[in-house]
Amino acid sequence: MNTKHFLPLMLALALAGCTTVGPDYQVPAGSVVQRQAAQGAFVEAQAGVFQQEAVSGHWWRLYNDPVLDGLVEKALSANTDLRVASANLERAQAAVQESQAQQQPTIGVNASPTFGHVSGLQELQPGVNPPSRWSYSTGASVSYQLDLFGQIRRAIEAASGDAQAAQAAYDATRVTVAAETARAYANMCAAGMQLASAQHSVQVQKESLDAVSRLQRAGRGTTLDVTRARSQLEQLQANLPPFQSQQRTALYRLAALTGQTPNEIPASLLQCAAAPRLTDTIPVGDGAALLRRRPDIRQAERTLAASTARIGVATADLYPKITLGLSGASGGPASMFGDRGTFGWSVGPLISWTIPNTGAVQARIAEAEANTKAAVARFDATVLNALRETESALVVYARQLDRDASLRAARDQSAEAASQARQLFQYGKTDYLTVLDAERTLATNESALAASQAELSGDQIAVFLALGGGWEK
Repeated sequence: MNTKHFLPLMLALALAGCTTVGPDYQVPAGSVVQRQAAQGAFVEAQAGVFQQEAVSGHWWRLYNDPVLDGLVEKALSANTDLRVASANLERAQAAVQESQAQQQPTIGVNASPTFGHVSGLQELQPGVNPPSRWSYSTGASVSYQLDLFGQIRRAIEAASGDAQAAQAAYDATRVTVAAETARAYANMCAAGMQLASAQHSVQVQKESLDAVSRLQRAGRGTTLDVTRARSQLEQLQANLPPFQSQQRTALYRLAALTGQTPNEIPASLLQCAAAPRLTDTIPVGDGAALLRRRPDIRQAERTLAASTARIGVATADLYPKITLGLSGASGGPASMFGDRGTFGWSVGPLISWTIPNTGAVQARIAEAEANTKAAVARFDATVLNALRETESALVVYARQLDRDASLRAARDQSAEAASQARQLFQYGKTDYLTVLDAERTLATNESALAASQAELSGDQIAVFLALGGGWEK
């Protein structure tokens, strides 16, 4: 090539090498995550119920329950959903390596030994049978694609965004697994607590039935009183099986979460009869900390970054692809192997540019841009949903605390009323129907309080889940 033609081409290529097509990623200026209102204190973070301190990464340890700590740690190491998320992360990381490998030169080697002879006609000797002989053909080549327009760089950027999104998805799975394990444990303990409360009511009613029977035999009671007491006892005993089944169901849920079969998880866990509760106010932080902490927000943001990079990947198809190549070959009769005259080599660029398909390229660019718009919307939706979940969890927990306090007061009052009714009946100043009503009210209030305490534990865990803690290692 003439130098005066070659130099301008190289200059043009050098200038083009400074170009990376497609938009550079940045968080959209109008996105929800950048609003001041999304970064302030939570609306429902009332004083006395919550505190503004940073959320603990290992929040389950705030319960000071070694059994719960052990179950969560086992789940985080053996849960099957986490194994799937880990495999997805490895696949995404391998895709990054695949994209990065496009920046490396490609090496090719070939060798072909043959035995035979050409025809006499090809040798311009009709009727002559040339002798058979060995021949060979070998070659090697090195090629390197010049990333003049940044297609490979954008592909690496997109793959890296996907890998970071996969990491965030893995972290989100850790959050969910920790919360679901704590929830299953709380449900099992709450069922045990409700079962103990129901068993206590049964025992009290058995004592009442015994007392009524003795009074009836002494002539101070009636057969109707005994029948009513026995009916109440049967009704209270009917409350026991559902709590027993809830215990077992939660235990088997724990087994699945921790990667164990139902036969492998210790049945001794069923002895838990007190739902885990915090003795201190829950630390919740603020909106800014929430947006930084929640893995699903990070996943949506990284997915948006990857989608933005793919616009550049598609745009680069509008420009030519240039590959530099170096090749060498040797071929001839086997007897001449290594002779200087059998060697050949070449070096030069390969330029490919499919002009007729620019319409298809423009369509792919439009598709990538539409995907990016959808990713922006999903990012905003994820942020809004995170704030909604958090505020909802906070208000539900706060109101459940109020309900629990009222139910506790009602239980205490009904317990005092039942005690007074029993004393009046023993002194013959009231009938047993009054005692029965008081005992039934007490049993109902105790059951409601136990259910409230179970809900309170679940609401606490829902708060921690909404806050997005638990993915830190």
